[in-house]
Amino acid sequence: MIEQIADMIKLEIGVLSQYKILGNLLINWADALIVFGVSLFILKIFKFVIIKKLEALSKKTENEFDDMVIAMLNSIKWPFFILMSIYLGMRFLELHPILSKTADFIIMLIIVFYSIRAVQRFIDYGSKVYAKKNEEQDTTMMHFLSNVAKVLMWVIAGLIIISNLGYDISTLVAGLGIGGIAIALALQSVLGDLFASISIYFDKPFKVGDFIVLGTEMGEVKRIGIKSTRIQSLSGEEIVVSNLELTTARVRNYKKMKRRRIQYLFGVTYQTSNKKLKKILEIVKQIFKDVKEADLDRVHFKTFAASSLDFEVIFYVNTNDYTKYMDIQQNINFRLKEAFEKEKIDFAYPTQTVYLEK
Repeated sequence: MIEQIADMIKLEIGVLSQYKILGNLLINWADALIVFGVSLFILKIFKFVIIKKLEALSKKTENEFDDMVIAMLNSIKWPFFILMSIYLGMRFLELHPILSKTADFIIMLIIVFYSIRAVQRFIDYGSKVYAKKNEEQDTTMMHFLSNVAKVLMWVIAGLIIISNLGYDISTLVAGLGIGGIAIALALQSVLGDLFASISIYFDKPFKVGDFIVLGTEMGEVKRIGIKSTRIQSLSGEEIVVSNLELTTARVRNYKKMKRRRIQYLFGVTYQTSNKKLKKILEIVKQIFKDVKEADLDRVHFKTFAASSLDFEVIFYVNTNDYTKYMDIQQNINFRLKEAFEKEKIDFAYPTQTVYLEK
């Protein structure tokens, strides 16, 4: 019985070794079919077993990178598996050169396509991570840069495909370079603002929500765009400033200030006695002991002015909030006024005394 089966198998192999279809023996077609089936089976296991297990493991971790990798693998669909299996099976056949080159070209297109999609997902992941770490920052520029990177990837992929078709891309690249120079010259001011916005984005001299002073203009940064930055002034109107101007001008950023140094002047009348002048120093020091939000640096009887005896107070407020500073200054003023009324010390105001001789 076994010998009969063996003889039948030999007979079948002999038949497969004699007949041809499209220039290939039937046995070669059988080999190609087996490779196709095995490849498709292995890829199916990879798709529905290995990836599913990896996906279950990734859900147990807090790291989002493995989720991105799983999403990248899941984006590979059945057309890729089928065409890849067909391609591997075709390696066992002798095909017409045109058909062979066509198959190679199709597989290259598929690989390039899924490679670009994988890189795009990685770019999106990087943008997402950056946005989470910089929640207070306007992410418009990051989205713009990520989109530019995606477009460049497709351009590079297109050049690779054209090169594999047998065309010389050096002339095309040179033409693109010359065209790029012409476009750059035509859009010089626009590109200047664009690169300035990139500089602002990465150098971070200010960000959305900061209060800045630019020359005679001041206000809160509302949006940092590709070409310009929008500032909300104190009076309510919106100020639009080109990014190039912002990178070349001196900008004062009050949001970066950790402590505010205050120079505080007040004067008393010339009729104030020397004893009370010394008492003023003690009053000011005591006020700052009671006001916890401010740190006294120094207080001095500074100068004899035209109509007053002037004192200078230097202190620090541990906040960059202007409203908070004004509340503290107001509290100090109330306390100083109350203490002077109690000690019968008069604040000076512009006066002029005229002496007449008889």
